[in-house]
Amino acid sequence: MPQDTRSSLVASARQLLDSGGIEAVTLREVGRLSGLSHMAPYKHFADKESLLAAVAARELERLGDIIDRAAGQAFTAREALRTVLHSYTAWAMDHPARFSLVFGTWSGPREELGAAARRTRASLTAVVRQCQVDGSLPGGDTERRTALLLAAVHGAVSLAMAGRLSPDRGGTDPDGLVDDLLELLGSAAGKR
Repeated sequence: MPQDTRSSLVASARQLLDSGGIEAVTLREVGRLSGLSHMAPYKHFADKESLLAAVAARELERLGDIIDRAAGQAFTAREALRTVLHSYTAWAMDHPARFSLVFGTWSGPREELGAAARRTRASLTAVVRQCQVDGSLPGGDTERRTALLLAAVHGAVSLAMAGRLSPDRGGTDPDGLVDDLLELLGSAAGKR
């Protein structure tokens, strides 16, 4: 039962986050929205940041699952990578508060969040490595290639959220930039 209660609290926090941002998430309101006492969240989370870290970890796990599904369903590694990066941009654009939370600043290490981040990063790195093996991405340090892709996609999403990237401004959207980047990297690898 405690895990069900914890999951309910995380879901309620995510709902508040989506509707009002980080400021809207309070332990008291999470308890109320979950149909529990205002003290119930304190039995599962030391403070608001611990609860938010659990929400962020859940989102990273979700992204990891998306990566794993794409890798398992795609015919090619490049197709898997394209699907993963497009899924990432869709998630971020659909859930800007979650995106900001996941990639925000934390006061210190959070074990659950760190484990989810490592798992998701490892899944993405495996897709990038496969793209290097099949020649659709340049060789070199796979971790750095993964970081380059993440930085570019993260930047494109951030620009779009700020209203500085759209078909009217910049001539494309984040998915268009993903496709452009993969085309450029494919050309650099000698494969389009």
